[in-house]
Amino acid sequence: MDYIILDIEFNGRKFASEHPMEVIEIGAVRLDASLRQVDEFTSLIKPVYFSTLNSFIKKKTGIPQEEIDIAPRFPKVISAFRRWLDQSQDGVLLLTWGGEDMKRIIQDTRMHKLDDTYWMTTPYYDLLKGLLRAKGLKNDISVEGALQLLELEPAGSAHRALGDARMTSEIFRALFEELDLDQVKYYEDTFSNARERKTVKIAIKAMRGQKITPTWDLVREHYFDGKVPLDDPRKAEELERYFETEIAKSPAPAVHTERPLRTNQPVRNE
Repeated sequence: MDYIILDIEFNGRKFASEHPMEVIEIGAVRLDASLRQVDEFTSLIKPVYFSTLNSFIKKKTGIPQEEIDIAPRFPKVISAFRRWLDQSQDGVLLLTWGGEDMKRIIQDTRMHKLDDTYWMTTPYYDLLKGLLRAKGLKNDISVEGALQLLELEPAGSAHRALGDARMTSEIFRALFEELDLDQVKYYEDTFSNARERKTVKIAIKAMRGQKITPTWDLVREHYFDGKVPLDDPRKAEELERYFETEIAKSPAPAVHTERPLRTNQPVRNE
């Protein structure tokens, strides 16, 4: 089996829009079973929406607008990437830094009405989570921060897909003996965002601090209704499951009080 260290760049933006963010660059490094680098893949992608890069993205990535203008579209690039992946005769394990890369690739695959079966059924390993487990860390860190932590010299340009994939591959090599590679994942659709899930945690903590037994109905009423739309039943169900998981992690004695619940944490939808 080969290890594929994957990284993408996408056209993030600072303003709200009904149009999706899209992948604008894919970079990947192939390591064989001995962790020897044997190949690389890189390509820019011309997005359908916002094909003119904003100043934030140009500054962050250094991608020239002229190269985006002549880049192929996503369907052509993802087909070439699949052919490149299929060169691994004994299968692949994708390695990413966090879960955002898989999400963006699948979203763009669906946007272009392409078959997402491969991406939904191919295992991936979140190397960021692997590092946190191996080193006993609680807070996420960047690729650059991980290099510094492991005393590795950065190789390549940060915030370019291939450069980040190269640096991530060095982190993978350095951590390999400490990683539990049985902790692989398969992509699952999510309907809530990180801020909404954090709000659930804040609500549980606030209720317990006020000697009130947390319930999902209270969380929904005081922290979401009128603040974050829960019209999509899939989002509501997902957040309720998340609430139940958080309660199960640290059960507290049941306490009931008639005092009104105070909420001083503003919730904004992203």
